[in-house]
Amino acid sequence: MVRSVDSLVVGRVIGDVLDMFTPAADVSVSYGSKQVANGCEIKPFVAADRPTVHIQAPISNQLYTLVMVDPDAPSPSEPTFREWLHWIVVDIPEGADANKGKEVVQYMGPQPPTGIHRYVFAFFKQNTHLGGRLRPPTTRSNFSTRQFASQHALGLPVAAVYFNSQKQPASKKR
Repeated sequence: MVRSVDSLVVGRVIGDVLDMFTPAADVSVSYGSKQVANGCEIKPFVAADRPTVHIQAPISNQLYTLVMVDPDAPSPSEPTFREWLHWIVVDIPEGADANKGKEVVQYMGPQPPTGIHRYVFAFFKQNTHLGGRLRPPTTRSNFSTRQFASQHALGLPVAAVYFNSQKQPASKKR
Protein backbone atom coordinates (compact mmCIF):
# COMPACT_ATOMS: atom_id res chain seq x y z
CA MET A 1 0.00 0.00 0.00
CA VAL A 2 1.65 3.22 -1.18
CA ARG A 3 1.58 5.94 1.48
CA SER A 4 0.00 9.35 1.13
CA VAL A 5 2.20 12.44 1.14
CA ASP A 6 -0.10 14.35 3.50
CA SER A 7 2.04 13.73 6.59
CA LEU A 8 5.15 14.73 4.61
CA VAL A 9 3.49 18.05 3.78
CA VAL A 10 2.39 18.62 7.38
CA GLY A 11 5.90 17.74 8.62
CA ARG A 12 7.38 20.18 6.04
CA VAL A 13 9.49 17.41 4.48
CA ILE A 14 7.83 18.34 1.21
CA GLY A 15 8.96 21.92 0.89
CA ASP A 16 12.10 21.84 3.05
CA VAL A 17 13.73 18.72 1.55
CA LEU A 18 11.65 17.38 -1.34
CA ASP A 19 9.35 18.70 -4.02
CA MET A 20 5.78 17.41 -4.23
CA PHE A 21 5.72 13.89 -5.69
CA THR A 22 3.33 11.02 -6.26
CA PRO A 23 4.31 7.95 -4.21
CA ALA A 24 5.05 4.98 -6.45
CA ALA A 25 6.63 2.50 -4.02
CA ASP A 26 6.14 1.13 -0.53
CA VAL A 27 8.99 1.43 1.93
CA SER A 28 9.63 -0.11 5.31
CA VAL A 29 12.28 1.36 7.60
CA SER A 30 12.84 -0.10 11.04
CA TYR A 31 15.34 0.07 13.86
CA GLY A 32 15.02 -3.35 15.43
CA SER A 33 11.34 -3.68 16.36
CA LYS A 34 10.74 0.09 16.06
CA GLN A 35 9.02 0.84 12.73
CA VAL A 36 9.58 4.34 11.31
CA ALA A 37 6.30 6.16 10.66
CA ASN A 38 6.09 9.76 9.52
CA GLY A 39 6.55 12.06 12.50
CA CYS A 40 7.19 9.34 15.08
CA GLU A 41 9.82 9.91 17.75
CA ILE A 42 12.90 7.70 17.87
CA LYS A 43 15.61 8.23 20.45
CA PRO A 44 19.14 8.69 19.08
CA PHE A 45 20.48 5.57 20.81
CA VAL A 46 17.73 3.44 19.19
CA ALA A 47 18.80 4.70 15.74
CA ALA A 48 22.57 4.49 16.36
CA ASP A 49 22.98 1.51 14.01
CA ARG A 50 21.71 1.56 10.45
CA PRO A 51 18.11 0.47 10.00
CA THR A 52 16.59 -2.35 8.02
CA VAL A 53 15.16 -0.82 4.84
CA HIS A 54 12.97 -2.50 2.21
CA ILE A 55 11.43 -1.00 -0.90
CA GLN A 56 8.62 -2.62 -2.90
CA ALA A 57 7.26 -1.27 -6.16
CA PRO A 58 4.81 -2.54 -8.77
CA ILE A 59 7.59 -2.63 -11.39
CA SER A 60 10.14 -5.32 -10.61
CA ASN A 61 13.83 -5.40 -11.46
CA GLN A 62 14.28 -1.72 -10.68
CA LEU A 63 17.18 -0.21 -8.76
CA TYR A 64 16.74 2.49 -6.14
CA THR A 65 18.76 5.14 -4.36
CA LEU A 66 18.25 5.94 -0.67
CA VAL A 67 19.28 9.30 0.76
CA MET A 68 18.95 10.04 4.50
CA VAL A 69 19.28 13.65 5.67
CA ASP A 70 18.65 15.92 8.64
CA PRO A 71 17.19 19.19 7.30
CA ASP A 72 17.25 20.77 10.76
CA ALA A 73 20.99 20.52 11.39
CA PRO A 74 22.21 23.74 9.76
CA SER A 75 22.15 26.99 11.65
CA PRO A 76 19.04 28.99 10.75
CA SER A 77 21.34 32.02 10.45
CA GLU A 78 23.08 30.51 7.40
CA PRO A 79 22.01 32.22 4.17
CA THR A 80 21.37 28.92 2.37
CA PHE A 81 19.44 26.36 4.35
CA ARG A 82 20.93 22.96 3.55
CA GLU A 83 20.76 19.48 4.98
CA TRP A 84 23.18 17.30 6.92
CA LEU A 85 23.82 14.03 5.06
CA HIS A 86 23.49 10.83 7.08
CA TRP A 87 23.48 8.05 4.48
CA ILE A 88 23.48 7.28 0.75
CA VAL A 89 22.92 3.81 -0.71
CA VAL A 90 22.58 3.25 -4.47
CA ASP A 91 21.75 0.26 -6.66
CA ILE A 92 19.27 -1.21 -4.15
CA PRO A 93 17.35 -3.99 -5.92
CA GLU A 94 13.56 -3.74 -5.68
CA GLY A 95 12.29 -5.97 -2.88
CA ALA A 96 15.71 -6.24 -1.21
CA ASP A 97 17.10 -4.69 1.95
CA ALA A 98 19.29 -1.60 1.50
CA ASN A 99 22.32 -3.66 2.56
CA LYS A 100 22.09 -5.33 -0.90
CA GLY A 101 22.89 -1.96 -2.49
CA LYS A 102 26.19 -0.06 -2.65
CA GLU A 103 26.79 2.19 0.36
CA VAL A 104 28.26 5.43 -1.03
CA VAL A 105 28.14 7.37 2.25
CA GLN A 106 28.39 5.32 5.44
CA TYR A 107 25.41 5.44 7.82
CA MET A 108 25.59 7.94 10.66
CA GLY A 109 22.88 7.81 13.31
CA PRO A 110 21.00 10.84 14.63
CA GLN A 111 23.03 13.28 16.69
CA PRO A 112 20.69 16.21 17.32
CA PRO A 113 22.58 18.89 19.27
CA THR A 114 19.47 20.72 20.51
CA GLY A 115 15.77 20.72 19.77
CA ILE A 116 13.79 18.29 17.65
CA HIS A 117 15.32 17.21 14.34
CA ARG A 118 13.65 15.45 11.41
CA TYR A 119 15.49 12.53 9.80
CA VAL A 120 14.26 11.98 6.26
CA PHE A 121 14.66 8.86 4.12
CA ALA A 122 14.05 9.69 0.44
CA PHE A 123 13.89 6.95 -2.20
CA PHE A 124 14.51 7.49 -5.90
CA LYS A 125 14.13 5.12 -8.87
CA GLN A 126 17.34 4.82 -10.86
CA ASN A 127 17.51 4.69 -14.65
CA THR A 128 20.88 2.89 -14.60
CA HIS A 129 23.49 1.52 -12.18
CA LEU A 130 25.11 4.36 -10.24
CA GLY A 131 27.59 2.55 -8.00
CA GLY A 132 30.63 2.70 -10.24
CA ARG A 133 30.30 6.32 -11.32
CA LEU A 134 28.84 8.08 -8.29
CA ARG A 135 31.34 9.92 -6.13
CA PRO A 136 30.49 10.61 -2.50
CA PRO A 137 30.12 14.25 -1.47
CA THR A 138 33.27 15.73 0.07
CA THR A 139 31.37 16.75 3.21
CA ARG A 140 28.17 15.77 5.00
CA SER A 141 27.22 19.38 5.69
CA ASN A 142 25.53 21.69 3.18
CA PHE A 143 24.00 18.77 1.29
CA SER A 144 20.96 19.21 -0.94
CA THR A 145 18.76 16.21 -1.69
CA ARG A 146 17.16 18.07 -4.62
CA GLN A 147 20.56 18.97 -6.12
CA PHE A 148 21.86 15.40 -5.64
CA ALA A 149 18.78 13.96 -7.40
CA SER A 150 19.16 16.44 -10.25
CA GLN A 151 22.89 15.77 -10.71
CA HIS A 152 22.27 12.02 -10.99
CA ALA A 153 19.09 12.23 -13.13
CA LEU A 154 16.96 10.62 -10.41
CA GLY A 155 13.93 12.85 -10.82
CA LEU A 156 11.32 13.09 -8.10
CA PRO A 157 11.27 10.61 -5.21
CA VAL A 158 9.07 7.51 -5.38
CA ALA A 159 8.74 7.30 -1.58
CA ALA A 160 9.80 9.06 1.61
CA VAL A 161 9.44 8.57 5.33
CA TYR A 162 10.79 10.53 8.30
CA PHE A 163 11.09 10.43 12.06
CA ASN A 164 11.83 12.99 14.74
CA SER A 165 14.62 12.74 17.28
CA GLN A 166 16.03 14.94 20.00
CA LYS A 167 19.03 14.85 22.27
CA GLN A 168 18.38 12.88 25.43
CA PRO A 169 19.47 14.34 28.76
CA ALA A 170 22.37 12.35 30.19
CA SER A 171 20.25 11.12 33.10
CA LYS A 172 17.50 9.73 30.80
CA LYS A 173 19.58 7.83 28.27
CA ARG A 174 18.42 4.27 27.73
